Amino acid sequence: MNNGEKVITFWAMGAEGENVQKLVNEFEKLHPDIHVRVQQIPWTAAHEKLLTAFAGNSMPDIFQLGNTWIPEFHALNALEPLDTWIASSRSIKSENYFSGIWQTNIVDSAVYGIPWYVDTRVVFYRKDVLTQAGFPDGPKSWQDWQTASKRIVAIEGKNNYAILLPTNEWVPPVVMGLGCGSPLLKDNNCYGDFSGKEFMTAFEFYISFFRQHFAPVAITEVTNVYQAFETGFVSMYITGPWNIGEFSRRLSASMQSKWMTAPLPSIDGNGAGFSLAGGSSFAMYRLSNHKKEAWQLIEFLSQPSSQLEFYKLTGDLPARRETWEDSTFVNNKYIKAFRTQLEYVKPMPQVPEWEQIAMKVQSYSEAAATKKLTVKESLVELDRDVDRILDKHRWMVKHQ
Repeated sequence: MNNGEKVITFWAMGAEGENVQKLVNEFEKLHPDIHVRVQQIPWTAAHEKLLTAFAGNSMPDIFQLGNTWIPEFHALNALEPLDTWIASSRSIKSENYFSGIWQTNIVDSAVYGIPWYVDTRVVFYRKDVLTQAGFPDGPKSWQDWQTASKRIVAIEGKNNYAILLPTNEWVPPVVMGLGCGSPLLKDNNCYGDFSGKEFMTAFEFYISFFRQHFAPVAITEVTNVYQAFETGFVSMYITGPWNIGEFSRRLSASMQSKWMTAPLPSIDGNGAGFSLAGGSSFAMYRLSNHKKEAWQLIEFLSQPSSQLEFYKLTGDLPARRETWEDSTFVNNKYIKAFRTQLEYVKPMPQVPEWEQIAMKVQSYSEAAATKKLTVKESLVELDRDVDRILDKHRWMVKHQ
């Protein structure tokens, strides 16, 4: 280590932590006065480790945050506001990013994270089956979705289904709620709005897939998604970009020309429906002693060329719009739907309690799908539970 060399610490999670070192090596060649210590942390331990580090005043200079975690760490006063850094940056500007993704990093009108990679959900579908059903490019509207599902069941037989909507996942009912214009929470994110008109409409549509035998209710009916897709047990599935690689590997050679991706259908078929704005961001510790150097690393890893290289290493979709202009993405037929969908994404409510709320959405969605509760009962009880979860949030808003 050279005399006067600045050492910054960078915590990255999962596969990102395993693969980012190659890019860090390039950064260090360009900045020989800076040494970056990368610590790879499993996602399963990341949240607790970050909280423990904050409590012990041993936070890294830079760390990766799932963008739904940003409100929580903002509430702890752990994050450096980045607006001043952005204002002086030549490369990081809000217009370089997808609007819905950028919004996930804003809390109380200040920016606390820079998007690193993005994640959202689209429809993976059996192109051969949907072509038979009259929708070769996938359904465009909610009415298309219902019509296609009815035809698929007629084509594939009564022992098969049109779509997989796992009742142990909260994403499908939430993205349908977003597509219907639901804010999910109301009154400054202090109360649940799941029994409101918009989410009620979306939830009834979601439950209709189970009621009409378009989607299997019991998750035990599908033990292997890829096998279910190949055999025609299901022909549509709402999922994320990691499954492009999984479908390519796990489906047979004869099936490779028979599947495709499409943006989520919208209510009226005008544009795509809204999906969630997922992914991870770079955050800087508020009390870091090396903020200048940390920001230099964030800028380097945010360059379009770095994002392209990172995609090739991990498969994580880039947050920068410019990177999507590379032929790697332009020529990939399966990724095109994600590029379109990223123009139609919304952040989850900016409250630290969101992940607890999401688990409640999952629980009550399952209760409605299995007919343990009616749609109205499920959503009224969901709002009641969410309101309890938000007790502390309401107190903090009141006393700000």
